[in-house]
Amino acid sequence: MSSPSRLLSADPARRRAAEGARSWRFLALYALANAGGVAAFLPLLTLLLPLKVQAVAGDERLLTLTLCALAGAVTASISNIVFGVLSDRSFARTRNRRRWIAGGLAATLATYPLLHWAASPVQIIAAVLTFQAALNMMLAPLYTMMADEVPDHQKGVAGGLLTLASPIGSALAAVLVATGLGEDGRFALVCGFVALCVVPLLLVRPHPTDTTPPPAPARAIRRGDLALTWGARLLVQLAGNVLFTYLLFYFESVVPGEEPAVLAPRVGQLTTIAFALSIPIALLVGRASDRIGARKPFLMLATIVTASGLLVMALFPEWPSAVAGYGLFAIGSAVFLGLHSAYAMQILPSPEHRGRDLGILNLTNTLPALLGPALTWSLATTERFTPVLLTLAVLTLLGGAMVMFVRSER
Repeated sequence: MSSPSRLLSADPARRRAAEGARSWRFLALYALANAGGVAAFLPLLTLLLPLKVQAVAGDERLLTLTLCALAGAVTASISNIVFGVLSDRSFARTRNRRRWIAGGLAATLATYPLLHWAASPVQIIAAVLTFQAALNMMLAPLYTMMADEVPDHQKGVAGGLLTLASPIGSALAAVLVATGLGEDGRFALVCGFVALCVVPLLLVRPHPTDTTPPPAPARAIRRGDLALTWGARLLVQLAGNVLFTYLLFYFESVVPGEEPAVLAPRVGQLTTIAFALSIPIALLVGRASDRIGARKPFLMLATIVTASGLLVMALFPEWPSAVAGYGLFAIGSAVFLGLHSAYAMQILPSPEHRGRDLGILNLTNTLPALLGPALTWSLATTERFTPVLLTLAVLTLLGGAMVMFVRSER
């Protein structure tokens, strides 16, 4: 009788022949829709919302923005799980989640006027909570569609394509600043861009992959493995959250005499270049993992690169070495997160609960927003980030080690 581990793996060539393949057109449309989902919130949370809070809340702007961030993260976490479960029920009947994506898109676009009309801190907070619930009505089934309709032997490439989302969202934020539009024009531009990205995918007919649940012993193994992959992503995302939040402060400690107004554009250019370089590398790594049918070695290597970048930033806090270290970190973490998405989707315990399970996995995107600042506050100062960077390097390597204990796939 075959062991559970044998039931969970197969010859890559045989698997590709059995599963078929999705066209590059579909993969491109999916990546574009995912970029639209990120563009729906990234410019808002990093640019439009702070500007709105500053204009409306006055002296209460810091408290208002903090409450928006914390309450919004909690609402996003709960909503993602809830709509994941609801889309699971629809998928069980129709083998399609597009109605939920379309409904979430319409609801998300409808919340931008609420944000625009908000005239007090309470109204802003209420509008943000409504926005987060509507957004995750779209994002939960959209993310799960990759698990539903992309065969395992193409998930690496699809995960690599997901890395396009953050640069596109950041570029949209830059355009919003450069155009000189008013608040209403900026919101309208975001709405139009998001719709143009997401709608084309909704017009493609569903083509779900095999939805046969694995044998009971295999499901038991996968539940434990999903917990390991959840913990691994959380640890890597923790490092990403700290650097996303405090990167400018870190570089101010590296070049203490530099004016923030001069340093901020340099840091912005650095992040743009680093994440642009990560896109082709993530695609190549994803393609290689698809070809050989193994993800774990690439994930471990990505965490080593990520941790190496953090170590360089911690131990050599001068501009050239700090820039190189951040580049290594950005590339390694982008490759890890893209490939991790592919890996987690192919070891889900059951097709019947993909939306729910991926909603739980989504907590690794929101919990670091609460844990990262606390860790930084306890270990870093404005002049010295070495202790927190060393801690993050160790945690990142621990995340890579956790992946190596996963038994479901190679």
